[in-house]
Amino acid sequence: MAKDKENTASEKKDKKEKKSKKEPNKVAKWFKDLRIEFKKVVWPTKQTVINNTAVVLAVVAGSAIIVGALDFGFLHLLSFIYTLGK
Repeated sequence: MAKDKENTASEKKDKKEKKSKKEPNKVAKWFKDLRIEFKKVVWPTKQTVINNTAVVLAVVAGSAIIVGALDFGFLHLLSFIYTLGK
């Protein structure tokens, strides 16, 4: 039993010593790691960004035209069917 008490006391002492050592700030470490990761990123060129943006805008515009045409067509189709029913 005496040894158990000694072991427990020594474990507590070890924990206190570990806590007394200055641990690095976790937030500062996170920002440091973030900066390191950003340096590894391969950023696209300005021309690549412009090209990709143009493609996205063209696809959005094309999709809007197709959806608008379908809406217009279905509206007239349903109004034609409705007038036949009268």
